[in-house]
Amino acid sequence: MIGLVLIAHAPLASALRDCARHVYSCDAEAYAQLRVLDVAPDADLEATVRAAQALVAEVAAGAGVLVLTDAFGATPGNVAARLAEPGRVAVVAGANLPMLLRALCYRSARLADVVDKAIAGGQQGVMQVAATPVQNQGYKPTGNDQRRLQHQQ
Repeated sequence: MIGLVLIAHAPLASALRDCARHVYSCDAEAYAQLRVLDVAPDADLEATVRAAQALVAEVAAGAGVLVLTDAFGATPGNVAARLAEPGRVAVVAGANLPMLLRALCYRSARLADVVDKAIAGGQQGVMQVAATPVQNQGYKPTGNDQRRLQHQQ
């Protein structure tokens, strides 16, 4: 199993974990290899790196570790970047809930595949939601009704 470490600005890492627990409340095993690190605004960089390294070591017994971080270039992202080891520890920035859920679902795959699935989940979870009803749901056009031309494609 792939270990997962989530590093983000406080309290985002814990909040994402808690949201994932809400979604997968019946699967306690999913969280056995998940660790979080909330980075405070005044956090010491070197101490935070050491804390992150310890979390990676806790979950590194499997087939690798995926580190998810919230923002590339920010302190949590810089900490995460220092953990990267090709083939052993992969780092992905831009963490969101769909990304974390995907990583949790596919944690039994190879590290490279979990990275791909996590990125795809994160990207596919970002979309503009239309303000109009979805086409052909809840609206039945009649006659010369101009609303029939207003639909989502």
